Amino acid sequence: MLNRVQKRNLTKRDYVTLSSMIFALFFGAGNLIFPLHLGQLAGGHWGIAAAGFLITAVLLPLLSVLAVCVTKSKGVYDIGKPLGATFAVVFMVLIHFTIGPFFGTPRTATVSFTVGLAPFFPAKYQSLALLLFSAAFFGLAYYLSVEQSKIMARVGKLLNPLFLLLLVAIFAVAFSSPLAHAGSTSATAAYQTAGFTNGFLQGYNTMDALAGLALGVTIVTAVNFMGQTDPNKAAWVTARAGFFSMAFEGLIYVLLILLGAQSLGQFKLSDNGGVAFDQIVNHYMGNAGQAILAVLIITTCLTTAIGLVAAFAQDFHKHFGFLSYKAWLRITCLASFLTANVGLNQIIAWSTPVLMFLYPLAMALIFLSILSPLFHKSSVVYVWVVVFTVVPAVFDMVAAFPAVVSQSTFGQAMAHVQSFLPLASSGMDWLVPALVGAVFGTAHYLLLQRAKTSTGMEVPMKR
Repeated sequence: MLNRVQKRNLTKRDYVTLSSMIFALFFGAGNLIFPLHLGQLAGGHWGIAAAGFLITAVLLPLLSVLAVCVTKSKGVYDIGKPLGATFAVVFMVLIHFTIGPFFGTPRTATVSFTVGLAPFFPAKYQSLALLLFSAAFFGLAYYLSVEQSKIMARVGKLLNPLFLLLLVAIFAVAFSSPLAHAGSTSATAAYQTAGFTNGFLQGYNTMDALAGLALGVTIVTAVNFMGQTDPNKAAWVTARAGFFSMAFEGLIYVLLILLGAQSLGQFKLSDNGGVAFDQIVNHYMGNAGQAILAVLIITTCLTTAIGLVAAFAQDFHKHFGFLSYKAWLRITCLASFLTANVGLNQIIAWSTPVLMFLYPLAMALIFLSILSPLFHKSSVVYVWVVVFTVVPAVFDMVAAFPAVVSQSTFGQAMAHVQSFLPLASSGMDWLVPALVGAVFGTAHYLLLQRAKTSTGMEVPMKR
């Protein structure tokens, strides 16, 4: 199909549409509820917490887009390929299932329902309502993503502008009459002493650094359909549009965090950002506000769901071609529908440990990809860094599991060993080992380079 695409130069309007699509693909369920809840947790320390949050929720996703551009990758598989085809496939599957049918994609439906529609239904009908809503939600996601060439137009030109219009309306009303001065509200104990670190870790929950790697295939495909089929030009277009979309996303995050901190003037700390958003909108706008919120949350979650199911189907069709794109699309939509009916709190509880394991690996691969031209994508550098990162990532995963795992004899033994690692108390125990691995990997690469110079042998690398 791409062979029939006419090559052309992009206009400013094309860039706006592409940036809008990238923003919409990233900004979904967690992007609304987690920063709002972070503001409530941080209270008067919202600024320092926001700084940490923006690193993992904005900078890292932007770097993941740049990693795709620098390496001229077409998906998450290419990012992991320097470590071998087996690792690349396993990493791709883990990423797609995590942000796909196991956690991320179902969350788009559960958040939509919990925040937007649940208040309209009596408690005894909540489960049935979620079942029917999630079926319609993923049915619509399938319909809107089944034609790959139309995804950008449907998301970038239609759904995202509607979402932004509604969100701006809520911000205008809320900030014109703030519930409190954010700086005077009280912070939870954790944010009084470690606001930056906790904000940094909260950014994991958006899943956007992982999404950036997985959504690369959808973004690159959209750029190709716009006539940019040359890898170098496609990479430049993607990087430019990605920068504008992520900068705008960062601005919205700051406003949501500030809104959450201000809400403490009227409401107590909520169980999650969904509850907080519902309280805030109903306070300002009543039943009309609830209706606006329902449309807003469903719209933004639907755009992300479209991107996630499309990326899953595109990558799996490419690497497991015994099924068509449409067949993989049906599978991920059906699996996401089933998982969504487990409930939001359960999804969040069991997704966090997986994120604690995958995020350090993803961050390591993102930085390796961006810096790969410096060491010619040599596999030895990748191996050293990833091996040193995996061990603490496993410790973080076990510690983040619900009590049935983390407080077991095995979990406590792992926690004891983990406590000896630098920065373990802040959840950043992977950082020092990763840097050590980078030092060893670079030294190994330089030794191989010297051996190549003296003997003419090739340095092991992946292209």
